Amino acid sequence: MARWSGCSEQPRPGRQLPPGRHATKHLMPVHPVSRPARGINTLAAATGLLMACRAGHAAAASQAPAVFGIPVDFILFALTLLGVALFHKHTLRVALTGLAVIALYKTGFTGFKTGDGIGGLLAHLAHEWVIITNLLCLLVGFAILSNHFERSHLPLVLPKFLPEGWKGAFALLVMVWVMSGFLDNIAAALIGGTLAATLFRRKVHIGYLAGIVAASNAGGAGSVVGDTTTTMMWLDGVSPLDVLHAYVAAAVALVICGIPAALQQHRYAPICRDSGGHAPVDWSRVLIVVLILAAAIITNVTINLRFSHLSHAFPFIGVAVWVVILACVPWRKPQWELVPEAAKGSVFLLSLVLCASMMPVEKLPPASWGSAFGLGFISSVFDNIPLTALALKQGGYDWGVLAFAVGFGGSMIWFGSSAGVALSNMYPEARSVGLWLRYGWHVPVAYVIGFFVMLALLGWEPHEKSRILPANPAPVTAPAAAR
Repeated sequence: MARWSGCSEQPRPGRQLPPGRHATKHLMPVHPVSRPARGINTLAAATGLLMACRAGHAAAASQAPAVFGIPVDFILFALTLLGVALFHKHTLRVALTGLAVIALYKTGFTGFKTGDGIGGLLAHLAHEWVIITNLLCLLVGFAILSNHFERSHLPLVLPKFLPEGWKGAFALLVMVWVMSGFLDNIAAALIGGTLAATLFRRKVHIGYLAGIVAASNAGGAGSVVGDTTTTMMWLDGVSPLDVLHAYVAAAVALVICGIPAALQQHRYAPICRDSGGHAPVDWSRVLIVVLILAAAIITNVTINLRFSHLSHAFPFIGVAVWVVILACVPWRKPQWELVPEAAKGSVFLLSLVLCASMMPVEKLPPASWGSAFGLGFISSVFDNIPLTALALKQGGYDWGVLAFAVGFGGSMIWFGSSAGVALSNMYPEARSVGLWLRYGWHVPVAYVIGFFVMLALLGWEPHEKSRILPANPAPVTAPAAAR
């Protein structure tokens, strides 16, 4: 173990805390949430849910049972999300209960796009199983990856190369932003969370956690291999150059939310410089991390470029990650104790993804910068994968603007993106919509400013799909699992 000279936290000799097993009392901001603030936070969450319901109402089938013009499907989904927001200590139970109620309702009353009754439900699950399995494999697999990275002792060396003060915390967010452009955004967020746990001796402010998630989602917005939504656009014929300008908004958003988040973290717990020695870097574990990431990237690119017609048939990316993890077990044993907690958080996300996939969203409002702007807010509570698929089918969008909206928008609430859910497995105290909105206020501000800066500089320029597709292409589905 390293000697933590000059730091306020002194870990016990011989005891190493895994990312998901740290003392949460040191991670929460010391000031409690007042009742008025709780009311404001709940109102903000409810406003987002209402926006999602109204968007769905505009697109739902007119024959569906409705209350005050809003289909019952969306009311049940909104109640599920509201329950997650209010009962953050029981999020898994709320999500599973919501999923069961929605599935029973649709089985008995409205049916699914794939058919009615039990047969329709089973056909729907068969249609979604690749995305669900990829998500499960990646979320749990990247939890193992982040633990390998932490136990390599490489994060202990990082403080020597970061600037002093809040600039060091901001530099870490920039690193996450850059990594997410070519890595899965789940991996970028978990690596950032692992580094933060070391740099700040596990005292990480919730506002800074929101900044890590925002940086990981922003970094993938302009890259067709950085986010599932942009990969879907690429597969459907959108040129990679037509999403590249999303980085204009993403860079602005990084600065707008990154600096306040870094200041929050510096005031709460500045970077702790280790003046003593530490264990040597375990380069074998570093190599395992590289191999896992390489497997995910190579598999993603290969399937998308050469075998896109098979991308919807099997969870290639998630399986590739686990093949490498298991192959490296004789070399360096993972910390298997992390798997149950990571799996529990994954089941929560999968429940919400399945709930969202059952919503009767048949079309979107006419393509415009205003509708793209609204989709960013809806993306914080509604799965952005079906939203992107509908936008691709509809056409007429500026794909870079849309990529930033649906990619960065999920950062506004912790369960709005896979990166947020994955990081909450590492930091359970982040599973509070109220605290996330209160201390992560800079994320929606960054979204609004980044969006309109990009619009002012580049305007709204819809692009036609330019890449030549093979004859009789397979239906477009999400090839990766990260949002």
